[in-house]
Parts: sequence; structure tokens; C-alpha cells
Amino acid sequence: MPSAVPASVTGQSAPRPFLPRQASIREVGLRDGLQSIAAVMPTAHKLAWIQGAYEAGQREIEVGSFVPARLLPQLADTAELAAFAKTLPGLVTSVLVPNLKGAERAIESGADLMLLPISASHAHSLANLRKTPDEVVAEIGRIRAARDASGSKIVIEVGFSTAFGCTLQGRVAPAEVLRLLQAVLDAGADCVGLADTVGYADPEMVRQLFELALPIAGERLNCGHFHDTRGLGLANVYAALQTGITRFDACLAGIGGCPHAPGASGNVASEDLAYMFASMGIDTGIDFDKLMALRSQVAGWLEGEALHGTLWRAGLPKTMLATSA
Repeated sequence: MPSAVPASVTGQSAPRPFLPRQASIREVGLRDGLQSIAAVMPTAHKLAWIQGAYEAGQREIEVGSFVPARLLPQLADTAELAAFAKTLPGLVTSVLVPNLKGAERAIESGADLMLLPISASHAHSLANLRKTPDEVVAEIGRIRAARDASGSKIVIEVGFSTAFGCTLQGRVAPAEVLRLLQAVLDAGADCVGLADTVGYADPEMVRQLFELALPIAGERLNCGHFHDTRGLGLANVYAALQTGITRFDACLAGIGGCPHAPGASGNVASEDLAYMFASMGIDTGIDFDKLMALRSQVAGWLEGEALHGTLWRAGLPKTMLATSA
């Protein structure tokens, strides 16, 4: 029995005017998820994960990060994963890069998009990248120049970590987020996203910040990244969705987290996010049977690790099950 859930079989009416008909989920479990797990997952399992996610209908995957292997051995095989991902038709291959050297490796890899993190929190920026936010802005400018000089078409996306608060600094002023947002766009970023790295946001905070940021960035603000540390991850996605954002990061089984966020339970779970969208009649192209089979496979590879999410326990409601013609 097919299990992809188009709007026509959900029993739901068409989305209300403030909701889109389609949304996309970038799978970031292979990077944001695995980087917080000590045991290194074999490359063969990661390749199978990419293949499984692709077969389940996911069309953007963050396959790793070009950071020194001595710092994150878990991500040392990123180039190999990117090369494999590029063989899958229609798949957008994303990689995270922390600096110019990493960006040069991303360009060489042939990835479609490189994500550059910038912390809106001064304290988090120093702890995470050993640079001030303004020093990161300058590095983004150098990366843009290197990208253009190489002739590469790789997209430069800047993700704003700790945009809603920080475990090290506490409150992060929206005015500082907006200042840095304008600065990275001026430095040459193609697009930007806002991230609740440590799970401090609530839906009203999300709505307000995205509404303040949109007049500055317009369509270049195209991603939301939320952690479910305090159980508000999906609610925060919904708040961003109402402002017009239709692309979100998520991790299979809700893994991940930030080393500077004690007790963090990880990103919103890909399967739960896909379910929420389908229930509202928003198409993601995801096949639930295949995605949940992949989750079970990944759970076996991560035996002993804390996994999260709710759909795997309860399954799809009967009102959403597709039926054969």
C-alpha cells in the first residue's frame, strides 16, 4: 500500500491562504545529528542513509562538513559522501563549512550548496568558531570572492546560530541579528536562514524575528532551523511557516544538538515534521513507509544513543492512510 500522503487523501481541505501548498525538508542528520555522537558511523552506513533518504523522497541533504578530521572525525568522509550524493538525480547536496579553507574544499567537492554558520551571540561565536561575528562576516566576504574567482556555481547560504538566545550569553538582541543579517548579505551571501540552536525560541519570538528579517532579506531568507530542546520545535516551524518560510532543516529521529546547550534533545525530527506538513495538506514529496523504514535502520546503527520523535511510536492516523486505487 502506498504511504506518501498527498493532500487529496488526507481528508483535509485545501491549505488556508497563509499556508503554502508545498514545503521542503533538508535532512541534516548526517552533519548536525552525527556531530554530537561520539561513535563514528561507518561510511557505508552513511551512504546507505543518503540513498534511503533519497528513495523516501527527500531532495536536499546536508551530507557533512569540511572541518579538520582531528576536530570531528565523525565527518572526515564528507568529500566521499558529497561525491555519492551528486550521482543522485535532482538531489541538492549541502555541506557545512566553517572558514575559507573549508569553503575551498566544498567548491572542489562539487556540492550544490555550502552553509556558513554565523553566531548572533558574541560569546557563542568565540566558543564555536574562535572569531567574533564581525570577523565571520569578513570571512564570508573572502569566501564569496573565492567562489566567484573559481567559476563555481555553489550557493552560499549563511545560517544564523543562536538567533533567539544563547546558553553562554543569554539574550541575543533582535537588533544585533538584523545588523548581522544586513552585513552578511552585503558581504555576498546568496541566501540566509535563522536558527534556534539551543531551543530558547517560542512561536511568538519566531514570528516576530522572521517578520523583522524579511524586509531586509526578502526571498533570500529561505530557511528555518529549530531544535526541540523544550518541546516547541514543531510549533516554531509553524510560526515561521506563517511568515512565508517553506524550507526547514530537520534530523531523522530528532538527533543532534549543540555542545553549548546542555540537555538539548536535538533538532526537530524529520519524520514528525513531514507528518505535520502532510496533516495540514502541505506536500513534501516524502513517502512515510520508506522514511520510517530508514529511521529503523538508522536506529540500529545508533544503538545506545538517545533518539527522539513521536511518529515512530504512534504511526500515521487512520484518517491519513492512503488507499490503493
